[in-house]
Amino acid sequence: MDTQALRKRAHDLDVTVWVGKSGVGAVVDELDDQLGDRELVKVKFLRAARGGTDVETLAADLADRVDAAVVETRGNTAVLYR
Repeated sequence: MDTQALRKRAHDLDVTVWVGKSGVGAVVDELDDQLGDRELVKVKFLRAARGGTDVETLAADLADRVDAAVVETRGNTAVLYR
């Protein structure tokens, strides 16, 4: 699927994974399970998780760990696709 179509599908999705002070590693298993159930998942990076790192870098790291692709990042939210 192309990026524009994925962004349209992701628009109405609710955030189902929150990355907090425990960091990206704490949500890898949960995100992997959710991506197994559905193709698109919205992830929100809370302030404690960012800690000086930008959302794009955190999203790319998380995507690498679950073998997914980052569709887009907007604000503190990322959409991942597998």
